[in-house]
Amino acid sequence: MNPTRIFLVRHGQVHNPENILYGRLPGFRLSETGCVEAERVARLLRPHPLAAVFSSPLDRALETARAIARLHPAGAIQPSDYITEVYTPFEGRPTREADALAGDVYTGSSAPFEQPEDVLDRTLGFFRQVRQRYFEREVAAVTHGDVIVFAAMWACGLSASAAHKVNFSRLGVLPGYPATGSITTFTFLAAAAGERPRVQPGVPAWCGAAEISTDLEVLDFGQIKPPPRGYPAAG
Repeated sequence: MNPTRIFLVRHGQVHNPENILYGRLPGFRLSETGCVEAERVARLLRPHPLAAVFSSPLDRALETARAIARLHPAGAIQPSDYITEVYTPFEGRPTREADALAGDVYTGSSAPFEQPEDVLDRTLGFFRQVRQRYFEREVAAVTHGDVIVFAAMWACGLSASAAHKVNFSRLGVLPGYPATGSITTFTFLAAAAGERPRVQPGVPAWCGAAEISTDLEVLDFGQIKPPPRGYPAAG
């Protein structure tokens, strides 16, 4: 049996000169650096025969997905609300406010805003959909940082929570917060509905990392240095 592999890609860097937490706000597109990151992701995925390319419906994710799709004959990009950005009351506010809380944009908020378990529930719905439609194949999905982090927590047997997000690197989930233009790989080895996938950390592994591996299959946790900066609120 061949594995079912899902490459969760965090979108490229966003043009955000006013440093606001853009969340689901429209009009936030990739910066020049973000465009370069998107092209790099596309090249990294080129050796993989992608059966589909999914994307969050937000501009920055769709731009990144288009770069991937140009190098992969996988059909039209499939937008999915399952993997969109977190809905938070911090949207539109200065990023420094969320940074002061170590990226916890969840504690103290109530419906209609999302909690970590809400983000995870829709991400798992996406995983189920992909495993049913693309069993034993590989797909790429362009999404956002917290979507990736909470999926990795679940894969490692941890509950999705704000406290775990703040401490997830110490818990051994990932070596750091997924960088813009990074790929985190989720590999399902069987067909069992309750299977938790193997997780391989993103390349580059954390926000601000400069070095990347060109082989998604040989990443070694033991060779990864500690992250050089704090974790973003989301994005």
